[in-house]
Amino acid sequence: MSIKLFYPDQSSGLALPAVGQISAGFPSPAADYLEAVLDLNDVLIKNPSATFYGTVQGNSMTGAGVENGDLLVIDKAVPYRHGALAVCYLDGEFTLKRLKREGENLYLMPANPSYKPIMVREGSDFAVWGIVTYIIKKVY
Repeated sequence: MSIKLFYPDQSSGLALPAVGQISAGFPSPAADYLEAVLDLNDVLIKNPSATFYGTVQGNSMTGAGVENGDLLVIDKAVPYRHGALAVCYLDGEFTLKRLKREGENLYLMPANPSYKPIMVREGSDFAVWGIVTYIIKKVY
């Protein structure tokens, strides 16, 4: 799986009309007006200078709800925590995986049983490049 990385264009002034909260349970009384303008950068980006978008290419993480074509919001300032989706740099390539440590060994774990874990070998050029904070999906 490769991830095409690009910087967010924070000068674009990306703002969308917002309808407020939408009930996913029982219907709630509707208000016939727009609540405010929603700037997705304000919602999705906590650390602007350390945040990037990346488009997923591949299906090794489908079991984690990440599919080919999904747009990831990746924050390099967020520290890795167990179970996080990590964009890793390994020997010149980016890959999206979860990390697993077994004794002295470190593995990059796919979330699709068709793929095998990748062992990070000693001497590899490896880094956790950033942590996925949001997954944006096209549903229609």
